[in-house]
Amino acid sequence: MAHCETVLRKAAGLHVDECEAIHVRRRIITARITDSEIAELKQNFEDMLGIRLIQEKKILSAVSTDPDDLGIVERALQCRTILQPREFWRSLPSAKISPKVEKTYDKKLGSISSEGVADLARAMIDSASHHRISRISGSLNLVTEDFEIKNSSGLERSDRATYISGTINTESEFGTNPVSGFGTMACRTSDSFSPSRIGRDAKEMCLDSINPERCEPGTYSVIFEPYAMGEMLAFVFSSNFSLKTYSERRSCFSDRLGMKIAADDFSLVDDPHYPDGVGSKSFDDEGVPTSKLNLIDSGIFSSTYSDSFHAFREGQEPTGNASRMGNPMGRTADPIPVPAPHNLVIKNGQASLEEMVGETKRGLLVGRLWYTYSVNPERGDFSCTARSGIRMIENGKITSPGRPVRIVHNLPLLLQNIDCVGKDSRNILPWSALPSITPSVKVNGIRALPI
Repeated sequence: MAHCETVLRKAAGLHVDECEAIHVRRRIITARITDSEIAELKQNFEDMLGIRLIQEKKILSAVSTDPDDLGIVERALQCRTILQPREFWRSLPSAKISPKVEKTYDKKLGSISSEGVADLARAMIDSASHHRISRISGSLNLVTEDFEIKNSSGLERSDRATYISGTINTESEFGTNPVSGFGTMACRTSDSFSPSRIGRDAKEMCLDSINPERCEPGTYSVIFEPYAMGEMLAFVFSSNFSLKTYSERRSCFSDRLGMKIAADDFSLVDDPHYPDGVGSKSFDDEGVPTSKLNLIDSGIFSSTYSDSFHAFREGQEPTGNASRMGNPMGRTADPIPVPAPHNLVIKNGQASLEEMVGETKRGLLVGRLWYTYSVNPERGDFSCTARSGIRMIENGKITSPGRPVRIVHNLPLLLQNIDCVGKDSRNILPWSALPSITPSVKVNGIRALPI
């Protein structure tokens, strides 16, 4: 905490109204897999200092890769003449008791060597190998970090964390068309991480996709498996529950707070206390204690999430959702946080995947989505492409693998037509996106078009 304390003393000497200092040390080990072998193994170290100053309600900031850089305070103050005061601003958060969160740091991961990471990557490759699979690619990322934050309101927090995430892509040219498979896993502890499962999932999806048949254009019941659902949570769902987006009327649920927007058995929670969750933490990136937040409670739109800035702008209290998101995981020293959920969790239902398939007359089982994005955010329209792990369902049975399809749909309509929620929850971390914990979800009335 010495670097943060030094910055605060410097800011006080310059008569700055408020000061917040963030110091982050990170070790990142990455194994990149290409052509069925480890093509690159690298280790990076980051040591960053960020500051946010409040002077006459003007918000100033700066960041440095040198934690001993005391000139950072003067550089931030240089901008004060061109910035406008934020009259709604109240103050930086003060110290409050934070809850204890389990499984966010693992000593074994914290001390693992590059060679140890390479061994995990090789296990991913070995478990994905098969004579019908022509290429294996992917990556394995391990992050160890120390995060410190201190401000002039007396707040002082520190946190040590580990993160691990692995991804395998498999490709096969065996059969009528080239097909692919995908496996992934993300968590915080070595006990929860299974490199062999990642490779095995990718292998099985690829092999099960060989000799796909064309999906006729039409309306289907679609069962989105956990990774596909996590992709939609990150790129379609999440922004609609931000107080910033809601108050700016850019959410497709603006003016619907407290109203029914989803099926009765669908609940969506931002849970920062989920054990082993990639986004789990006891305090947010401003130092505000975190808490579970019901976004959709049994179909009812129940709350939005916010950081201090956007909460103050709307005359509200922050929900503990300030984020300084690091890449590929964890936190960084970005001086200005943004509002973001920690772990988007769809509460488990009662049905197994087999039961969901058995109750589907005409449908698709989708393992992975690509190119998922909002087309018209205010309306909730979105587009996505199912390219891997597609299986066609007729009269309660999987009949054959399916070729890629494009889905253009609407989020409010999707939520209203949720037919069933599974009980097969998994930690999901889409590429460069928000973490989630989600089961499979079955939705009726979705139109799919062959590509």
